[in-house]
Amino acid sequence: MQGARGRPSLNVRTALGATLALCTVAAAPASDWPQFRGPTGQGHAPDEPVPLTWSETENVAWKAPVPGRGWSSPVIADGLVWLTTAVTDRETGTSLRLLAYDATSGDAVMDVGVFDISDTILLNQKNSFASPTPVIDPAGERVYVHFGAQGTAAVAAGGESAGAVLWRTRFSYTSQHGNGGSPILHDGLLIVSIDGYDTAFLVAVDAETGEEGWRAVRPAPISQAYSTPLAIRVGDADQIVNVSAFRASAHEPATGNEIWRVEYPGGFSNVSRPVYGHGLVYLSTGFNEPVLLAVRPTGRGDVTESEVAWRLRRGAPLTASPILVGDELYTVTDSGIATCIDALTGEIHWQHRLGGNHSASPIHAGGRIYFQNEEGVTTVIAPGPGLEQLASNELDGSTLASMAVSDGAFFIRTGTHLYRIEEAP
Repeated sequence: MQGARGRPSLNVRTALGATLALCTVAAAPASDWPQFRGPTGQGHAPDEPVPLTWSETENVAWKAPVPGRGWSSPVIADGLVWLTTAVTDRETGTSLRLLAYDATSGDAVMDVGVFDISDTILLNQKNSFASPTPVIDPAGERVYVHFGAQGTAAVAAGGESAGAVLWRTRFSYTSQHGNGGSPILHDGLLIVSIDGYDTAFLVAVDAETGEEGWRAVRPAPISQAYSTPLAIRVGDADQIVNVSAFRASAHEPATGNEIWRVEYPGGFSNVSRPVYGHGLVYLSTGFNEPVLLAVRPTGRGDVTESEVAWRLRRGAPLTASPILVGDELYTVTDSGIATCIDALTGEIHWQHRLGGNHSASPIHAGGRIYFQNEEGVTTVIAPGPGLEQLASNELDGSTLASMAVSDGAFFIRTGTHLYRIEEAP
């Protein structure tokens, strides 16, 4: 299935071609960051030493320019950092592209044109044409990209076919604010949440071929949502938890059949990704009046009245995903109010204004929690029921993409650059 307009382009930097082929042969190291929010999809980095402090003049290993505009977060495997971006020409349209950088040097290694579209005007000025984060397969052989209604594709990550677009497909729908939710991989399936005004469904395609495997259509009413599904293990079976407008649901990975659902009639335009721990799924119901729900994933059918362990209205996030560390759950609102919650009871331990506006999801690395705001400032706190702020770090430019961690370093995307942040030798 072909892209929207014109012939997709490929620009591989030949001077680094041999390096690319070599670094993608080896098995992915344990410190890879292959999807949105890392190895577990919940914002936890491998147990590695990472910097506490940084600035434009401190602990910056490299800073590489990123062309175009995009808010996809970095993903990392086999020594390469991957991003998507959109390069717009007001007269000819927009090229949706996949970029790769050498994780050690910051050199640009690959620049692949995946789709060409005629659109040049953003549906939401805070968004981009390239906001969903790519996902890398466990073998490090393919990178999967999703550009919302503009298309989904698989790209070869290395070897002689590096940069080749292996398949393309498209799920057409109408959205108010553009693309947002990222794809996930599970047991050979690429799973994507599609939520528009005109249609809404969770869909799985064969990761090898791009052919549709199953589609779970949402019942009415429907509306837009921008969340990323999460695969969890409950007992001896897996579930795909998907947060959408007016309801969240869990599905059998092989068939898409619904296992359970929880209803929230007033919630839509959901962005944050759920997290799972202590036998509970924590999710936000979205805009209007957001509510944070803790749901037991052991029920069947409509569990709205039977399996919601607790609800919290104060501090429920809209855009940033929560993070669970130990017995505490941490959230941050779009306006920068962080909340620490007892994960088992829903009791609030503390609330604190971090400053700035927040879209990026927090991460847990090196025994600390990092909150990054849209203005380039990262606030670092110690986990625990008492608030202890450890540092405040600032970079130039806007920061809406979430941070990634690999090999003891942070990879941070701003509106114009990609940074590698690590302790100076």
